[in-house]
Amino acid sequence: MHSIAVAGHVCLDITPRLGVTTVLEPGRLFDVGPLAISLGGSVANTGRALVDLGTRVTPFASVGDDDFGRILLAKLNEQRFTEPKLSISPNLSTSYSLVFEKPGTDRTFWHHTGANDEFDGSHVDVEGRDLLHVGYPPLLPGVVVDGGRPLHVLLRRARAAGATTSLDLAVVDPNSPVGSCDWADIFARVLPECDIASPSLDDLTSALRIDEPYSPELVEQLANRMLSDGVAVAAISAGRHGLHVRTASAARLRAGGSLLAPLADMWADRSVTLPSVLAENPVTTNGAGDASTAGLLYAITRRASLEQAMALALTCSAVVISGKRPTASAVSTVDPSLHDLFRDVTVTS
Repeated sequence: MHSIAVAGHVCLDITPRLGVTTVLEPGRLFDVGPLAISLGGSVANTGRALVDLGTRVTPFASVGDDDFGRILLAKLNEQRFTEPKLSISPNLSTSYSLVFEKPGTDRTFWHHTGANDEFDGSHVDVEGRDLLHVGYPPLLPGVVVDGGRPLHVLLRRARAAGATTSLDLAVVDPNSPVGSCDWADIFARVLPECDIASPSLDDLTSALRIDEPYSPELVEQLANRMLSDGVAVAAISAGRHGLHVRTASAARLRAGGSLLAPLADMWADRSVTLPSVLAENPVTTNGAGDASTAGLLYAITRRASLEQAMALALTCSAVVISGKRPTASAVSTVDPSLHDLFRDVTVTS
């Protein structure tokens, strides 16, 4: 089994169940449903989906020395992560998000970055890893200081150790500490050390300050831009518009670490768009993008074709939107053609 490290942003998601008529109005009391406390952030969401699919995952993140930090560690252990490696901040509290999601609407977050502010990647052990995935640099001020130098160093360390490197983004809040960063400059510095990048269209347009609605031409333009910056595989998710993947030359893919190199001839110089998979009885969009990334990465560990990898990514996302875990059995139920990707893997329910 491959050894995968997921590093970066982690938090607790605190989610009250809201009714369709719930609003925020000063001075009034509104009845809400039970409160759910769950793992959130890229480390938890992408890592947990990879575990569900049948891989071994070690998480690296920063938390506070507080009750939330202990709850977060306990939940990581409950989810079958391999020996979580958490850096404990003596100064900052554990990150959390208040997640507001009324039926039939997209979610809204009130987020406290907390100890994520101190994560700089220095405690991430890359030795013996087949894959390093780093999630949500826009919520990790410590990795994007000095034009993204700490993130560049982390990815370069991993590639020097033979690992394939992967990066996912988050929407850049212009009012946040990283909102004034020159993200074009950060991408130019970081992406040569990034083998796989799986941002959403909103992630990219917010970072690059592009005020333009979705179009296939825009997605293709941004994918080509990432390849020009040095990435080997650019996978851009665009919600209901599906997933677009653009790949670099065979030579670049062969330089993409132990997992990507074997796919070089099969994946090189491709440009493919697949439509989104319809979710049965949609429940939540929380974690759907992270599940898509996990599906793509898992398929790469199984040396899948590009079309299979994209189909798995889209199916994992649909399963999560339906309120289920993206296990091998759940994914295979939605798309039986993906069953072969789970041969010789223990299928969980």
